[in-house]
Amino acid sequence: MSGSSVRDSIDDLVDIAGLHVDFGTPSRPLPAVEGVDLSIGAAEIVGLVGESGSGKTMTALALLDLVDFPGRIVAKRMAFAGRDLVPMRATDRRALAGRDIGMIFQDPHASLDPCYTVGYQLDEAIRLHGSAHERSNTGMRRERALALLRDVDVPDPSVRLSAYPHQLSGGMAQRVMIAIAIAGRPRLLIADEPTTALDVTVQAQVLALLTRLRDELRMAILLITHDLAVVAEVADRVVVMYAGQVVETGNVPALFDGPRHPYTRALLDALAIDEHERLPTIAGIVPAPNERARGCLFAPRCTRAAQRCEDERPALVRGQGGSVRCHFPLRSE
Repeated sequence: MSGSSVRDSIDDLVDIAGLHVDFGTPSRPLPAVEGVDLSIGAAEIVGLVGESGSGKTMTALALLDLVDFPGRIVAKRMAFAGRDLVPMRATDRRALAGRDIGMIFQDPHASLDPCYTVGYQLDEAIRLHGSAHERSNTGMRRERALALLRDVDVPDPSVRLSAYPHQLSGGMAQRVMIAIAIAGRPRLLIADEPTTALDVTVQAQVLALLTRLRDELRMAILLITHDLAVVAEVADRVVVMYAGQVVETGNVPALFDGPRHPYTRALLDALAIDEHERLPTIAGIVPAPNERARGCLFAPRCTRAAQRCEDERPALVRGQGGSVRCHFPLRSE
């Protein structure tokens, strides 16, 4: 675990309060994200964790104003580097994407354009988001593209510039995607399940690369994943989401040693691998936006649920070491 940052000593680069993302109609909204608060410090790695349908990616897309119609984004505050994005024009807000905020996705081969070479796609990113000198100078853009490939440990970068995406392995394609994402020297990199499609060895290499880039570029990272083992490897802090809500937050060592929400505990139990025992699972699935209970959203799957859990939504209660949304939180170990 990195655990290197002390949360209280970091100025917030990202400060989101009361974020809601709704689909459906105004009279019958279907909430994908409900009242999410999220902060990310400068050069901090925050792991955003939860099963599919928890609202992790939708939270990131809302920050970038990339939620597709008919999705509606409402927030009390959504600030980046001290600038409130809520009143900002859509064109100005989206200009942050690629320049101040980079994003990489789970499947690099689906993100890279199969019709263009690596060099062309890197050049395009630099023309859009590079420095003024780079944007206007072909030679400087090529040198910058080569430097980016070297930065992400791509061998023979001059050869790779002429390669097409189908000629790259999954790990190599992901490195190219990271190079494109950091072409604008962003202050925040959003990594959405960046290692899911890769084998274990390549996963470790990509995680080590992200950590090194954070240290060298002083770039914050929002790491979206369903895998707490990935979070344990690189993150400073973890935010656990369930059914569109934040249910627990904390520094990585403290949360792993003593989770307080039953959902977090169940996710950690699923990491325990014993060849002589059956792998623990969480019964049921994340409820769809139109199937969410009036009480605790995790109650239908929780072995500790009581009548209060079925009747009343718990609030997110903040403490000294983090926060938890549960009527009957577990004791810290």
